Amino acid sequence: MAQQSSTRGPESAQAAGPRPLGGPGGPTKIGTFTSGTQDSPSRTRRTARFLAARSLKLHRKAWAAVFAVLVLTSLVLGGFALATLSAVAGHARVERYAGAAAVVTGDQTTRNTVRPWGSESETMSAELTERVRVPRSALARIAAVPGVRAAIADDAFPVAIEARNGTATASGAPTPPASSAPDSGPDGSPVYGHSWQVAALAPFTLRAGRAPGGPGEVVLDGSLADRAGVGVGDEITLQSLGTPATYRVSGIAAPEGQGDRTGLGHQGAVFFTDQRARQLAGHPETTDAIGVLAAPGVSVEQIHAGVRKALDGPEPARSATAGQRDKEDNPGLRVLTGDDRGEPEFLTAAPSRSGMLQLLASVCALVVMIAVLVVAGTIAQAVHQRTRELALLRAVGATPRQLRAAVSREVRTVAVTAAALGAIGAVPVYGLLLGLLRSREAVPPGLELPTPWWLYATPLATAGLTVLVAWLTGALACRRTAQVRPAQAMGEAQREPEQPGRGRTVTGLVMMFAGVSAAGTAVLQSGETAAMAASSATVTLVIGCALLGPWIARGALQVLGVPARRLGGAGGYLAAAAARADARRLGAAITPIVLMVAFVTVQLSAGATMDRHGGRQGVDAVRADLAVTTDGPGITEETVRGIRRVPGVAASTGVLHSTVVLLRKQLGDTRLERLPVLAADPAALPRVLDPGVTEGDTAKLGRGTVAVGKDRARAMGLGIGSVVTLRYGDGVAVPLRVAAIYERSAALGDFLLATDELAPHMAAPLYTRALLSLDSGTAAGAGSERVREEVRRALAGTAVGARVVPDPAGEQLRPEDQGIGQVITVVAVSVIGGFTAIAVLSTLTLIMIGRRREVLLLRLVGAGRRQVRRMLRIEAAVVALTGLVVGVVVAAIPLTALSLSLTGGLPYLPPGQAGLVVAAVAVTVTAGTLLPLKSALRKRNPAVAARG
Repeated sequence: MAQQSSTRGPESAQAAGPRPLGGPGGPTKIGTFTSGTQDSPSRTRRTARFLAARSLKLHRKAWAAVFAVLVLTSLVLGGFALATLSAVAGHARVERYAGAAAVVTGDQTTRNTVRPWGSESETMSAELTERVRVPRSALARIAAVPGVRAAIADDAFPVAIEARNGTATASGAPTPPASSAPDSGPDGSPVYGHSWQVAALAPFTLRAGRAPGGPGEVVLDGSLADRAGVGVGDEITLQSLGTPATYRVSGIAAPEGQGDRTGLGHQGAVFFTDQRARQLAGHPETTDAIGVLAAPGVSVEQIHAGVRKALDGPEPARSATAGQRDKEDNPGLRVLTGDDRGEPEFLTAAPSRSGMLQLLASVCALVVMIAVLVVAGTIAQAVHQRTRELALLRAVGATPRQLRAAVSREVRTVAVTAAALGAIGAVPVYGLLLGLLRSREAVPPGLELPTPWWLYATPLATAGLTVLVAWLTGALACRRTAQVRPAQAMGEAQREPEQPGRGRTVTGLVMMFAGVSAAGTAVLQSGETAAMAASSATVTLVIGCALLGPWIARGALQVLGVPARRLGGAGGYLAAAAARADARRLGAAITPIVLMVAFVTVQLSAGATMDRHGGRQGVDAVRADLAVTTDGPGITEETVRGIRRVPGVAASTGVLHSTVVLLRKQLGDTRLERLPVLAADPAALPRVLDPGVTEGDTAKLGRGTVAVGKDRARAMGLGIGSVVTLRYGDGVAVPLRVAAIYERSAALGDFLLATDELAPHMAAPLYTRALLSLDSGTAAGAGSERVREEVRRALAGTAVGARVVPDPAGEQLRPEDQGIGQVITVVAVSVIGGFTAIAVLSTLTLIMIGRRREVLLLRLVGAGRRQVRRMLRIEAAVVALTGLVVGVVVAAIPLTALSLSLTGGLPYLPPGQAGLVVAAVAVTVTAGTLLPLKSALRKRNPAVAARG
């Protein structure tokens, strides 16, 4: 046996497999490196270092494409991660209460606790957009706390100023959906009225004049006086929650330590006497907040502890609406210090921050998923093109460990440098994103998005994630070649498999089935459930297409190959033959195009479809002939009653906007959802505003009743006479009986209320506009003009900046986060589109670099430059057309399901945006196909080019 073992022939030695580089039989010299006699870890590292260095130098063009994708991945992930964490750390700006040690307010959050079976209880919350007020009786308790120098009640109400030319120069008009948040004036700053005592909380100090001495005098902050063009002693017209009145400016004030003509950063201030301010605010027994000034030498912690103890005494102090709120809400009062003091100043900051955080988180998740797909595809293609080289290394003695180590080292070398550059660029990208949000007014006034020092470590984490994904992809890409026997690896490297692996094919089919099933689910659902199902369908369908890329390429070739051969001449024949010979390569080129077209189309079309549907419903809902709008804080009920008395006006109603919070179940989960709502006078429906009633009667709307949109009623199982509980913007929970069901909910919201029901729960119950319907005999011609003049005369002296507008625009509720959503959608589409375009360009560049010898060989055997160029153009057309068609189909399935569920029609994409997508694909594919082979198609001897 021993002798037989020692006399094995060459066949036995070959069957035993190749020796590792540097294995028994003597050292193997590779270039300048001589391996040892054992495949030890140290020698594996040296071999990998040598091979990686040679490969990076030899394949620098291919790795340059991978480098570009990794830089962009790290940059985009880092920028969005910075924005998301900045929103997490965001808070309302402290302006009016900057001098206060603490601020006492009601709890602006409503809650609900669920106890799933077999798990711990979970508490969810939603911010309220209307003021939860504080009883004035709490002032005495707070003032008696040791260390408190003063406790000052603050009532903030919107104010409009009419300049000397009769136009409104600054306003505090309610902004839907939160009526307590005023519209900005020409300089972007809202204006609020306060009592003069509140000036001590900023603190404001007089720069000129004196404090208001009577109900007809006011003090203006410096910047507001500049905008209004008034000084001490001048008269000025102001409007708050009632009719306009004339006041004399007794003084000009500015925050302490600032210039004479300086005001607050995001809000203007008008100071009245204490009695006049309480009268204008309209709630003498309650106050918006109580500012606490500390005595000298008393710390904020002492003030907080003392005030908290006083409020939590034997009879705890409670908010004004404590008895009407949900049992799980906090009925007590909050004591705010530090950055939290800004919350009662800017009530919309917390809801807007919450909405921004959710949108950024969803976009981040989408970007991460696309980044993983793009990076994986690009690196896998780069490694796949070196299959022959890796197989040859296996044949000459390289071990699987050495191959894996070499490829991993190459990927890490490229990925670390690229990720570091991307992390550096993430900071300016975050700045651009934040600047875009602010320039488009998507960030509400007063919302601060801080950037603490630790935030800038975030790009390092995203860079690490980029390197990890790249390394794992590289390791998996070379696994097959490293595992099989050298002879088998060489054989597989010479040709493409007849068909993709069974596991890949089965997984792709399962993902496609899951995507179609999710789209079918979206058709059967409504609202957010349908949107979630459609989003899941998009993701699974794209992944399925990526897995089935070779099959899609084969199918495209079967369809497009015949016209390519018949119409393309020799170039068409060559293109069809090349595509048929390597369907995997064609599939790799098609996949990123499908990814780009599908995601961009879904993002653009979903919003466009809903906006178009809502706009049409809003136009159909408005039946009014005239509308009254104002630049002031709003239109009062007294003004609307005066308009209603004008001869020729058949019906009129003011329109109120606010929000409600709904507790509902979605797919078995309970959640709190904040929704915009609208209120109108039931007597004017449907002649002025027609919601499209399908059941019931809006004439029965009033106290204790509500009309519900058809989709929401179906989702919640509501019918006429059913009861639904809504939590208003001030936290009050009210059970309401359903009086009507209507179909125009995309424009008017899911709940329609009577003004008498909604107004008591609003901080500033002023109408955003009034709608008027004229008698049939005066609706046209001279009669209409006469009524219009009568309405203008009725408005004189009742509203600042009031205007009469014929043919009013449609009424449409806007979600509170719509501005943020629109900007982030534009950014997301730009990022996804640009990201995937780079991926398409990189993938095609890698493919074409790998085909350089193929093209040169075609020229050597007699193919002309025009024939080769035509071949490449036809291939580019096949790739672009297939990617567009498949991408549109992938996007159309979930979009159609979502559109049928929410609008009852087909999805819509503006033609200009569709043309932009097609042009982007065409330009990217053409550049990625022709530019890498430009040198191979130059006018020179192909034999010389081949040797080069």
